[in-house]
Formats: sequence, C-alpha cells, structure tokens
Amino acid sequence: MQWITTILQHQPEIAVFIALAAGYWVGGKSWRGFSLGAVTSTLIAAVILGQFDITISSNVRAVFFLIFLFAVGYGVGPQFVRGIAKDGLPQAGFAVVMALLSLGSAWAAARIAGYDAGSAAGLFAGSQTLSASMGLATDAINRSGLPANASKAMLNAMPIAYAVTYIFGTVGSALILAVLGPRLLGIDLPAECKAYEAAMGGKPGPDGVGSAWHDFEFRAFLLRDGDTLAGKSVTAVEASFGDAQVFVERLRRAGKIEEVRSATVLLPGDTIVVASRRNVLVNVLELTEAEVDDPELLSVPVEGVDVYVTNGHFDGKTLSELAHHPAAHGVFLRRITRGATGTDIPMLGGTRIHRGDILTVTGRTQDITAAAKAIGYADRASEASDVAFIGTGIAIGALLGSLSFTVGNVPLTLSSAGGALIAGLVCGWLRSVHPTFGRIPAPAVWFMNSVGLNVFIAVVGISAGPGFVAGLQQLGISLFLWGIAATTVPLVAGIFIGKYVFRFHPAIVLGACAGARTTTAALGMVCEAGKSQVPALGYTVTYAVGNTLLTVWGMVIVMLLQ
Repeated sequence: MQWITTILQHQPEIAVFIALAAGYWVGGKSWRGFSLGAVTSTLIAAVILGQFDITISSNVRAVFFLIFLFAVGYGVGPQFVRGIAKDGLPQAGFAVVMALLSLGSAWAAARIAGYDAGSAAGLFAGSQTLSASMGLATDAINRSGLPANASKAMLNAMPIAYAVTYIFGTVGSALILAVLGPRLLGIDLPAECKAYEAAMGGKPGPDGVGSAWHDFEFRAFLLRDGDTLAGKSVTAVEASFGDAQVFVERLRRAGKIEEVRSATVLLPGDTIVVASRRNVLVNVLELTEAEVDDPELLSVPVEGVDVYVTNGHFDGKTLSELAHHPAAHGVFLRRITRGATGTDIPMLGGTRIHRGDILTVTGRTQDITAAAKAIGYADRASEASDVAFIGTGIAIGALLGSLSFTVGNVPLTLSSAGGALIAGLVCGWLRSVHPTFGRIPAPAVWFMNSVGLNVFIAVVGISAGPGFVAGLQQLGISLFLWGIAATTVPLVAGIFIGKYVFRFHPAIVLGACAGARTTTAALGMVCEAGKSQVPALGYTVTYAVGNTLLTVWGMVIVMLLQ
C-alpha cells in the first residue's frame, strides 16, 4: 500500500486515469434504468483516490475545463442564437425563467440551511444536474479574495454537496416530468402527442412515429398502351400523386437508357424507373402499371449524406413547403438532427427546419448534390478536426474573458472559463452558417465534452478527497433533503408556467422543461411515456439557453452568498 501511495503522490496523472477508467466503467452500468452516470462515478472514484493525499496542479483542471466549455458552446451555438434572435424566442424566454427558478430555489435552500458558498454551489450543480457550473463557481471562489484556508474549505465542500444532491437531481427530474408531469397537466400524454402529430400533418409510420417521408425504393415499370401515365410529361406524372413524393428518375426507350427532364413526355413502350416510398409503389403503382426487372436500368447511383441547413431561404420552412421546392426533387429525408445533444426531431408535415439543423437525406447522387448546394452544405464523413479553429477560439475567448472591469468597487469579469464558453457559442454558430471551416466531428465533440469535464471532475475529487468524509458526516441527510427541494420546485413551477403563461402545446411542455433543466434522461422518459418524439420539439432551444445560463449561475450563486 505504501508503494501505491508513493507512486500516486509522485505521478498524480496515474490517479486521474484510474478515476476516469473507474468512472466510465461504473457509470456505464445501470440497474432498472438507473445509472450514476460517468460524472458522478468519476467523482466518487476520485474522492476515494484522494484519500492517498495526492496533489495535482490546478493548471490540469483549468486546461480540460476550457476544452469542455468550448465544446459545450460549440454544440449549442446555433440553437442558442436562433432562440435569442428569432422564432425560438418564447422557448428561450421560458428557459430563462426556468434558469432563474433553478438559481432561486438553490439559493433559498442554501440561505435557509446556512450553507457557505462552496456547499451552495455544489447543491446547485447537483440538484440541477449541471456539473459544469462547478467550474465557474471554482473560479469565483478563487477570485473572491478570501483567506486561503477559507477558500480551500469551500472548494472541498463543493463536490460533497454535488455528490449528495446529484442522485435525486437525475432520477427525481425524470420521474417528476415523465410520471408526475402529465398528472399535473391533466393530460393523456400519448393522446396529446398523436393530436400534435395530426395537427402538424404527420402520418404514423409502422413504428408509431409520425413521419413525412420514410423508406424509399427504386422500381421499374413498363408503360403500355392505355396506361394512365403514358402521354404525360414527367412533371405532370409526379404532380398527379400529390404529396406522395413520386419521382421519375430515368427511362429506357428503344433499348437505350436516358436521363429524364421535367418536360420529358413518357410514351407507351418506355420502361421508367420510379422512386417513392415502398407503400406508394406497392399500393398505387403496382395496381395500375406492369413492374419489370431491368437490373441495368435500376443501377442508379445512390448515396446518403448529412446536409447542414445554412441557406436562410429555407430557415423556418415546413417540411410540406420544402417537399414542393425544386431542390427536394428526388431526395428523401430520413432524419432531422438538432441541437447539442443531436436530438431527433419528428418528421411531420408542419415541422419547421432551422438553420443549423442536420438533414440526413438519400437519393440519386446528382439529386443529393443539387439539394445540398441549394439547402446548405453536404457534410460528408471525415475524421479530421479543425484544431487551428479550436485553439484559436479557446485562446481568444479565454483572453477576452480574463479582462476585468471595475464598477464602483466591484470587479466584474467573465473569467477565462466564461470567455471560452462564449467563444464556443460564437464558433458553433459560425460553423452552422459557414460550414466550410471549423469542422469538429461528433465523436471529437463528445470527447472534448465528456472527457474534458470528467478530467476536471477527477482533479476536483482527488483534491477534495481528504475532507470529503468529514464534510459528508457534517452535512448528511439534511443536504439530501434540501437537494430534493431545489430539484422539485423549479420543475413543478415550470410545468404550470409553460402551460398557463407561455401556453405551449401540452405535448411540448414537458420536453421544454427537460431542455431548460438540461436533463436528457428526463426527455427520454417523457418521449417513452408519450410514445412519440414530439416532446423533443420543445427541448433543443431550451437546452441551449438553459445549459448556458445554468453554467454561468455557478459563478452567480457564489457571488450571491459572499
């Protein structure tokens, strides 16, 4: 044991990696749907390792926390800007109200219980499940001018309060929104989701999820004398199917394969290739036209690609409007991804597309190329990250955030951490508007976000380890109960505020509450309870705004309690 202690004290980096390994392994386990998660598990492992009295440079913590905050801002940037600037304003406003309620409930609990700023910051971070706020709280305590021993006591108390309150913060939030929420609203959540889908022009697919477009196929049909399609132009044929999205892609005439144009007139004896949803081909065309097998004609080059929406002309367009745009010809939508968490948005006729959304589309290569050029930018797979962009963004943000201004006798500063967060927001928005630079693949964003945060948490836990047990004995069950109150009050109030003040659709309210509180686990339970992805429509803008404000509140709650 003495050998292990000596090694860890002289090479503390080993302790950090042990904490990460244990944290991710334990955090990946679940019991009846409950999991501690990587952050809490890493913290617990780090606290145990901290009993070996290991000292780690605070610079390690700072570097990884800046990486984490930049990744957070980069991910939520497009939705944050849209929420503040455009039609997401009601949801952004709701997120601000929820963030203030979250801050107020934690502050009130800390004041009544008599906690110091460190315990209050941990209570806030755990009850609101936003560990990132501890980073800005740490900066605020370090800049408070308190004696070194007082600052250290607060910093050691913070992870204790976080660990005690986090469990109910996670599990309780999900249960309040998914189980209690529909009862408080007095609604049948699945029925409300179906009603919303119907109002938005969605038709349930075989998996029960409303969708504007689903699986598609290419099939070949021989036109005979008297067929309804013979003698019509391609445009007229495609228009005759209404919203069914049927596309004539190419034909064989007199033994030769030809590409078609909109004015091409189909003749008896032509063999045409038609692309559409499987049910349309089976239930409509097969009943009137003769299907044939022509492998050469059906060898149509097809690809699937993610397209970033950057063209302002398409911002705010519904899927129904987009379906009739020339850019959508021959293109089938398979998925809409939005926001930092890559939330899947239900594909309904009334669903609006926003700048920064990622559309996963399939179709002929030439159709995909034309659509991507009109709508935005085809983001074809690449493993490379624009590290120069990342480094420049973090450096500029941290430098600007380090500037200090004095108002009266009070010094005001964003801190380098706050600057990195804002830099991430700006860089993420720039990437959504001009995606030709600043690429950070999703796995790299995940690494920066998850590993950056957990290295920070590991260093915090190892540093606080020696005083953790004593602090836990001192605060005990009362801290857990105050955490329940700080978690519950904003969520219950938010449910009623969303319904009666902001007048959100009942199917959206609970998703908006989950987003404003940045609890993805709760969104998953709400969607499962509603048997629909509709609640996710209220999640992305509120998540972007809530995630930003709740992170900053870590600094604010320290200032309020000094």
